[in-house]
Amino acid sequence: MAEQTFDLIVLGGGPGGYVAAIRAAQLGMKTAVVERDELGGICLNWGCIPTKALLRASEINHLLHHLKDYGFAADNIRFDLPAVVKRSRAVAKQLSSGVAHLMRKNKVTVIAGVGKLAGKNTLAVEADKKPVATLKAPHIILATGARARQLPGIETDKKLIWSYREAMVPPALPKSLLVIGSGAIGIEFASFFLDMGAAVTVVEVLDRVLPVEDEEISAFARKAFEKQGMKIFTSATVKGAKQGSDNVTVTVEAGGKSQEITVDRLISAVGIVGNVENIGLEGTGVKVDRTHVVIDEWCRTGEAGVYAIGDLAGPPWLAHKASHEGVVCVEKIAGVNGVHPIDWTNIPGCTYCRPQVASVGLTEARAKAAGHQVKVGKFPFIGNGKAIAMGEPEGMVKTVFDAKTGELLGAHMIGAEVTELIQGYAIARTLESTEAELIETIFPHPTISETMHEAVLDAYGRVIHF
Repeated sequence: MAEQTFDLIVLGGGPGGYVAAIRAAQLGMKTAVVERDELGGICLNWGCIPTKALLRASEINHLLHHLKDYGFAADNIRFDLPAVVKRSRAVAKQLSSGVAHLMRKNKVTVIAGVGKLAGKNTLAVEADKKPVATLKAPHIILATGARARQLPGIETDKKLIWSYREAMVPPALPKSLLVIGSGAIGIEFASFFLDMGAAVTVVEVLDRVLPVEDEEISAFARKAFEKQGMKIFTSATVKGAKQGSDNVTVTVEAGGKSQEITVDRLISAVGIVGNVENIGLEGTGVKVDRTHVVIDEWCRTGEAGVYAIGDLAGPPWLAHKASHEGVVCVEKIAGVNGVHPIDWTNIPGCTYCRPQVASVGLTEARAKAAGHQVKVGKFPFIGNGKAIAMGEPEGMVKTVFDAKTGELLGAHMIGAEVTELIQGYAIARTLESTEAELIETIFPHPTISETMHEAVLDAYGRVIHF
């Protein structure tokens, strides 16, 4: 087994790891990626991408059942769930193959196996529990990602109690479903199964759904979900799950009352834990806090020459955050001039439920808590011509500005295609735009993006169309 030497080794080929490797190769570094499973990681293979393919199918199913709203008629509308799942898996496979192509194109060495720190500047790789390579490099980036958190007594069994993996490849559509957790993962699956025809119940331990979002957006979302038929319990806990032959009975406590709910399937979506085990952290200066590796603004750990990015390094658990961390980390290592650490408040968050939710920056509550005097603007989709023409009048945009400086502190959106629109506000924050530039920007008509302009105008008493 020959020893191989590189300038940089990346442990993990997910959206953080493979992007870091490509950027390193672009900067002339001899780079290797060690991946135990599939290039693209959880996001591409079992997360971001295939779930969007599923959600596209559920969106189509919803539209097909509302054809009369658009002047159409159809009989015997039905879907083939195995075909829906098959398409989702094909999309993931296509993109995973694309990552492999990018590795070859950029001359990145890919080694299949399980990697582990094995001394200074050293990574040992095994496959099928047999040594396959010893890699040496002055810089090693840990990008091992995370996995679903398990609730004691409600562990996933892959049959009746599902994690995101089982929920992504259901053999049949359950007639009823309970989702524990109303973050992005939980709500996206709740939205998918609801639009495919299942009866869905969501249980959230905090006092509102989508708890990281602005309170008004959370309230709007809950109202929309319940209008669609979703049952929601907030400030609630699931105390236990009794498995039957083909169903699950859970005990839900909310408002001082306890009740039993029986459903065909249960999805546990209560967060993630970092993959910190068995990667050789013992005896190093790498610190772990609540299953996540502690890093500084340049993704450096407490061990010289060892870095960590992505879900392994803590929240927000977003693919685009991981990718950007990878780029920042590598550029700092390479000594690129002008590289900046990540401003966490400039990372947009998106949830692809129906209606979609997106945000960037501070919520109104957090802005006030940080000591800002704020100006707040709001604009509803019902005042937008394009939204009405599309049959998507349900939504709103909310902007939060610093009253003294005009800085855009945050933007929060719910409605059709807001996951595409939010980038406009993200760019505005990166450019340090104030209300003056946003007000002077000409938005095309008719577009849903006009709601973004109107929400800015509203913050300064200049709203036109509402």
